[in-house]
Order: sequence, then C-alpha cells, then structure tokens
Amino acid sequence: MIPWLIFALVAVPLAIVAFVAARRRTAAGEHPASNDPQANELTEQEVADAEAYEAKWHEQDKESYREERLP
Repeated sequence: MIPWLIFALVAVPLAIVAFVAARRRTAAGEHPASNDPQANELTEQEVADAEAYEAKWHEQDKESYREERLP
C-alpha cells in the first residue's frame, strides 16, 4: 500500500508538470512572437498558390480518371 501512495504523491504530479511544460513549449513554438505584415502577406500568398495548384491537380486527376478504362 505504501508504494502506491508514494507513486500517487510523487510520480503522478511530476508527470502532470512535465506534460504541462511540454504543452507550453509546443504552443509557444507554434505561434511566432512577431506579427510582421510582410511575413503574413507572404504566408497568405503561399497558401493561395498551394490552393491553386491543388485545384489544378484535382482537375488533371479527374481528367485522367475519366480516360482510364475500368474492367
């Protein structure tokens, strides 16, 4: 019984603290500190380019699917 009590009072809080610290570190790394308008514009342009490429690829894929002969 005593080992379980020690485990509950020591290991579990340490695991919770480590998890919270890791989440904070990850969240801080995902969101840059500066809000540079030029960087935001570049990101938006890259997203628009990617979406345009995806739409083009999707149309080409539809065309090749139509041309494909199914048994």
